Amino acid sequence: MTSSREGFSFRTYSLRNPKYLLFSTYTNILSTERGVAPLSSTSSLLNTYEDFVKAFHPKSGLDLKFYKQNQMQRRILSFMNTHGHSSYQPFLNALNADSVLYDAFFKHLTINVSQFFRDANQWKTLRETIFPLLLQNKGPLKLWSAGCSSGQEPYSLAMTMMDHFPTTKFTVLGSDIDVNVLKQAHDGVYKQNDFASTPPEILLKYFTPLDNGYKLKDTVKQQVTFKHQNLLTDSFQSGYDFIACRNVVIYFTDEAKEILYKKFTNSLRPGGILFTGSTEHLFGMNQLGLKSISSFFYQKQ
Repeated sequence: MTSSREGFSFRTYSLRNPKYLLFSTYTNILSTERGVAPLSSTSSLLNTYEDFVKAFHPKSGLDLKFYKQNQMQRRILSFMNTHGHSSYQPFLNALNADSVLYDAFFKHLTINVSQFFRDANQWKTLRETIFPLLLQNKGPLKLWSAGCSSGQEPYSLAMTMMDHFPTTKFTVLGSDIDVNVLKQAHDGVYKQNDFASTPPEILLKYFTPLDNGYKLKDTVKQQVTFKHQNLLTDSFQSGYDFIACRNVVIYFTDEAKEILYKKFTNSLRPGGILFTGSTEHLFGMNQLGLKSISSFFYQKQ
């Protein structure tokens, strides 16, 4: 399966299909060695936040108008100040010229924060209540971690299934808009602070120690497929039993949240469950056709 963002062509990666690489083609590169398309620049200088948003979108694929302006503008200005830029046009020029700066900025915007088994009580609910409920359907489980960052969440889903439901067939998809974190997910190498919530027996069973962290064993990596995806603009597959989207929509506008949650609901099978972050409550769930079955877990009717 292939997914694309203007300036790139990506293929879904899975160790089940080793001939596929996560990044298949880089085009329109900033330099001869890096795959980031030059950012759009208007004929006049960029003087406002709105000008920057319009110029940044076409080649980055990230439409900042779907993010709350006050919070996002603060994040952008903070990054600009840290890197010695006081106005938008010189900063845009610097992003065009410096791929390392572009990568750092994109990562800063997309807020990639995750851990294995983050929020332990919610994973306990998942093991003891949610997955047993889904397994009443008696078919293979189709699981998706949307906005998966560097893979900790989809790998946690896979390890939970392997450890607690070893006879159940399942698939896990992890998707994210940031290609750099997806590369880390594919590599499966993590630092010590990624394991603050990881049970010691899981760490021992599924990871190999390294000098500065751990490497995930192939037995787990083989269970997860990763793909590049823009949640707001790309189409979704259907028939999911379970979708986790946690701490992704924190800075989204209400309009963007409505778009996304409708898409998630349409992608769930009847009886499927949406898992949200601890700061993300669904207030219009009845209109979406969802009902709360536990804190942060919503079932499609």
